[in-house]
Amino acid sequence: MARQKNYHHGDLRQALLDAGLAMLEEVGLEGISLRKIAARVGVSHAAPEHHFPTLKHLLNAMAGEGFRLFETSMRREMAASDFSPAPQMRAAFAGYLAFATAHPHLFRLMFNANLLDWSDPALAQAGAPGLAVLGEISRPVAIRLGLDTELGRASVEQLVWSQVHGHAHLVIDNKLPINGAPDSPALDLTALLLPD
Repeated sequence: MARQKNYHHGDLRQALLDAGLAMLEEVGLEGISLRKIAARVGVSHAAPEHHFPTLKHLLNAMAGEGFRLFETSMRREMAASDFSPAPQMRAAFAGYLAFATAHPHLFRLMFNANLLDWSDPALAQAGAPGLAVLGEISRPVAIRLGLDTELGRASVEQLVWSQVHGHAHLVIDNKLPINGAPDSPALDLTALLLPD
């Protein structure tokens, strides 16, 4: 009978977080528990409670890490693109979709209203940079449409976010192909909001 590995690393919190993230993508939200994650790390089932008293605490930390990776994915695409408004919007969309398709279960968790504690300031702080990207790519649209007020910008951001977020969900649920139909003309939200 194989012996369970003993945990010897100094950062149990990070080890639990890494194991949770890996397990999430392997088995989905329904398949993870603190007990299973502790077993994967090689610690007792009670050990996680020092860092994550409940599964919700761990899920919040996982979502926070997801938001950091999510923003990095969008910023990477934007940095590699032309810096004018339309290419920046398309690049942010590409980064959004790349993250969602690479981490579909984490993506679903990050926007879950029931499994996360949205009153946790750390979660709001982790999500803020991604929200800032949305503001950056939407601002030129608000200016172009004469909606450069707080309410106008919020309306444009809601439109842009709804489109890209819905598209990402349709792709990860296999309802749309990642790159659209090859024989159809390219028409995207950017072309409508920021025409050449």
